[in-house]
Amino acid sequence: MKKILLNAFDMNCVGHINHGLWTHPRDQSHRFDEISYWTDLAKTLEKGLFDGLFIADITGSYDVYQNGLDLTLRESIQLPSHDPTTLVSAMAAVTEHLGFGITVNLSYENPYQFARRFASLDHLTKGRLGWNIVTGYLDSAARLVGQDGLKEHDLRYEQAEEFLALCYQFWEGSWQDDAIQKNKVNRIFTDPSKVHAINHQGKFYQSQGVFQVAPSIQRTPVLFQAGASPKGLGFATQHAEAMFIGGESIEKAQQQVSKIRQLAVEQGRHADDIKIFVGITVVTAETDALAEEKFAEYRRYASPEAGLAHFSSSVGIDLSQYQEDEAIPYQQTNSIASVNQRFKERKTTIKDLKDQHALGGRYPIFIGSGETVAQQLIEYVDQTGIDGFNLTRTVAPESHEDFIKYVIPQLQQRGRYKNAYQDGSLRHKLAGQGDRLPERHPVAHFRCRPSALINKQSA
Repeated sequence: MKKILLNAFDMNCVGHINHGLWTHPRDQSHRFDEISYWTDLAKTLEKGLFDGLFIADITGSYDVYQNGLDLTLRESIQLPSHDPTTLVSAMAAVTEHLGFGITVNLSYENPYQFARRFASLDHLTKGRLGWNIVTGYLDSAARLVGQDGLKEHDLRYEQAEEFLALCYQFWEGSWQDDAIQKNKVNRIFTDPSKVHAINHQGKFYQSQGVFQVAPSIQRTPVLFQAGASPKGLGFATQHAEAMFIGGESIEKAQQQVSKIRQLAVEQGRHADDIKIFVGITVVTAETDALAEEKFAEYRRYASPEAGLAHFSSSVGIDLSQYQEDEAIPYQQTNSIASVNQRFKERKTTIKDLKDQHALGGRYPIFIGSGETVAQQLIEYVDQTGIDGFNLTRTVAPESHEDFIKYVIPQLQQRGRYKNAYQDGSLRHKLAGQGDRLPERHPVAHFRCRPSALINKQSA
């Protein structure tokens, strides 16, 4: 039986997915700028044997709803938000196995500086680092970094392909595995013959020279992606090791899983090379009745309107202009294409969206005792073919503590969740096939071979 994979889904901010719950008396998310908030969370998650803490991020702010930032600022809708990479070393220092999936928008990064930062973190975490590859969807982000506006959707993915190719060269093509000698007697720390310069002259990027970081345990961090548009799916199924999909319905999830696995095979990979996750919210307690009471309590503090404001920026449409029962027309925008597609596929009103955002977020909500929720999650996995879940927080840290107390023991009793971590890197823990990407992955094209010098030039 397939063991369920589990990430905690969070962000270095107050209001992440389930908006408004920062006002709950027991919520501690206002402490997101304190390092103890994160180290305590990391220790809690490792106690629960979570595979990883997946940390979302955005560049920019949600300024589409009501054509401004007033509600975003009042409800702290991912604003303020801080750099997620700053959290990793501290959390790694208090844990041994927990992985860290960090979101970084490549559109506004320099590939060399980014690759150096992530290789350094993979060393410090002993191979527990992952990268969620995003290309951005906010005009506000482009303006912040001095650009006129967001690049066209498909052009962003073309840039992403080159960004990733250059990172592969840094991580995989500059240093041979045995370059580091640490030979004090012969005064050779690094064998110069085993370190090779990169020479990249591309459409978006140029780079010449030796990568400054010797190979880390994984070399390339575990690659996460959430592309769902045709261009995004092509990119993700070529490169990603883990993908996030929407979980609006069992049927739609089944279709997405089937398509992803088929595209992976067409790309020369194995169907199970990509682990597929769905974002969920769970409210659980000792009994179903107590869980329903807790859900009703949470709803009193949640802000469906803040959820709408977040959603407005996701689709690039100011949803405040529509009446409660008015169907939202489909408009082609430059934002998240797969989210926007829902307005083309079926009639959706503001009321529908607010009902869906009962806890301020749009992810599926599972409510019940540990036994009830465990059974629901198992059925979801078995019916859709996904590999696991990204668990959002509601009231922090209560919601993760509740899940560990009530749901995980039930999953373990049913043989569907691990009882202990296995050793090795994040990649090995997720896929069970070693610390490095397999030869069938596109990264193999850029690898530094022991018998040959690498001086690659990519167009």
